[in-house]
Amino acid sequence: MDTKKIKTLIKQGEGYNLEFKKSLSDSIGKDICAFANSNGGKILLGVNDLGKIKGIKDTNSLRSKIQNYARNIDPSLKVSVSSHNNIIIVEVPTGEKRPYSLGGTFYQRQGANSQKLKTNEVKQLFKRENLIRFDEMLNKEFDLKTDLSQEKFKQFLNNINATDNLNKIELLKNLRLIKNNQMKNAGVLFFSDDITKFFISATITCVLYQGKDKYKILDRKEFKSDIYSNYKNAMQFLSSKLNTEYIIKGGPREEKLELPEQALREAILNAIAHRDYFSTAHIQIDVFKNRVEITNPGGLLGNLEVKDLYNRSISRNPLLFGLMQRMDLVEKIGSGLLRIKNAMSSYKLPSPNIKADKNWFSISFKRPDLSKKSIEDRFGKNVGKNVGKNVGKKLRQRKILKKIKNNQSLTFNSLAKELNVSEKTVERDIKELKEKNYIKHVGPKKGGHWKIIKN
Repeated sequence: MDTKKIKTLIKQGEGYNLEFKKSLSDSIGKDICAFANSNGGKILLGVNDLGKIKGIKDTNSLRSKIQNYARNIDPSLKVSVSSHNNIIIVEVPTGEKRPYSLGGTFYQRQGANSQKLKTNEVKQLFKRENLIRFDEMLNKEFDLKTDLSQEKFKQFLNNINATDNLNKIELLKNLRLIKNNQMKNAGVLFFSDDITKFFISATITCVLYQGKDKYKILDRKEFKSDIYSNYKNAMQFLSSKLNTEYIIKGGPREEKLELPEQALREAILNAIAHRDYFSTAHIQIDVFKNRVEITNPGGLLGNLEVKDLYNRSISRNPLLFGLMQRMDLVEKIGSGLLRIKNAMSSYKLPSPNIKADKNWFSISFKRPDLSKKSIEDRFGKNVGKNVGKNVGKKLRQRKILKKIKNNQSLTFNSLAKELNVSEKTVERDIKELKEKNYIKHVGPKKGGHWKIIKN
């Protein structure tokens, strides 16, 4: 480090990642520990608290003492020591084996100070570093006799191809879901009829918006059963709100959701498997006019960056992840995003946009242009004349629902005029909406009225 850089550091003053010390003292151990538990930092020896350079002699003995302070931290740490113009620069890296303690006490940087952490703060630090795992914790509120859903348990056995003749308790023990006759949280997530009885925020909320922002909500659903049912219901919500395109390539007609189902499925399962269940926030799935966003609490662990996630990952909930693997819901850790990328590529669509930090993870899929020209560009000229018809039909049916909501006495004729289509087209749309249980007709054919069942 040259003179100019050191002067710039001193001018900045002490802060979150910079500490001044006039001379070497035992307090340096506390500062090294605090920096390692935070984001690393530098300690300048030979500079007083006011930023005045007092100087300190660089000796092998002094350097050895500094390294001894670092080695006394648990787990031991190695720091970089250099000198320039009678100033010793101690560079402390961000610890890769956090949390670190000194003499059994944990420290962390808070502003320009190295603070001793209280018991609750130590717990929070352990949670952030994934050393206290939610899925492994015993749930004292869950009663194995009354709270374990027989239906959910049987469903799980079917999914893992196990017989229901097995002893239930022994099976749960073999799966490491029971200890001291208490269910672990991973089991509670799988075998509860209503997850909010135990974890109020372990839900999935799906919202459909009218435009490109959250100004107007068209539909909203919150799923709060077991996590497998929540996953299936979230997928059904997306399938019902996204458009379908018909592709004909010289053979039978192929019906495709506008976004690849595999990509959406992987994104939801990743959110369930890797979310932070200590958080009071839920998984959120937002469907906008131009995109689909899936967000979950719980960001990147360790020193991972977004680019690393296509090759490797750290499991926040390994026991939960293992159960999902048994059900063939997920494959090996770190492969989900790669499968998403490949699925989008097969649809000739761009890779999703991913945003992540220590607290949140969000993946956003751009919805495609479903005009015939756009689909022909993506899938070739032989896509057939039916491309896009289903898209128009869905949009038209949504308009019908909106108009009926405003006027329940509308007739086929009046709807046809307002939509500028034939009465036969309206009749077909109404028939489909009735079959899908969106609407029903109440009263006689003449003089009755429509009732909206679901939007």
